[in-house]
Amino acid sequence: MIYSKFYSLEPEKRERIINAALKEFAQSGYEKASTNNIIKEAEISKGSLFNYFNSKKGLYLFLLDYVVEVINKIYDEVDWNETDIFKKMKAIGLVKFKIYKKFPQAFNFLKSATHENAAEVKSEINKLYKDLIANGLERGYKNIDWTKFREDIDIEKTINIINWTILSFAEQQRDKVNSFEDIGMEVLDEWDEYFNIMKRCFYKEEEQ
Repeated sequence: MIYSKFYSLEPEKRERIINAALKEFAQSGYEKASTNNIIKEAEISKGSLFNYFNSKKGLYLFLLDYVVEVINKIYDEVDWNETDIFKKMKAIGLVKFKIYKKFPQAFNFLKSATHENAAEVKSEINKLYKDLIANGLERGYKNIDWTKFREDIDIEKTINIINWTILSFAEQQRDKVNSFEDIGMEVLDEWDEYFNIMKRCFYKEEEQ
């Protein structure tokens, strides 16, 4: 099993190493990140760090996989049987907020990865983002009741508008904060305002 030595560690020690690495890469970027800073913060030896991950790149790729696991925690808590697209998106936003607060370092790392240009990891980052967006949107639109939408609008174009709004809003909020620890409940209120506008535009009157 890959990373088997790392996973054999006590949970508290694993978490310490992960958070130290997430913090260093988020603050410094891939190329400038210092493994010395990571081992100092994690209170481990340099030899043991590379015993767990083989290389700096190996550690970074592990963190990308770790972030995917954290995001899957969001999906685990969502009711995917909800048929109203806006109720479902609102529920996803609420769960995201809770996960942001629980794992801020993971999302700080993910934010930094969007600006990462190091050739050594760029292709893996691009693939991660492409897969995350595709997977998230695919899940979001499953089991949706399209009869709620007005009959005089193009559903495909409407979906594009909803997607652009969601992705642009998320990017805007991500770039506003220095750390995901700083995100407040007002984000969810603003999220609702956009959904209410789209609901009035796209739903039949009796569904609003």
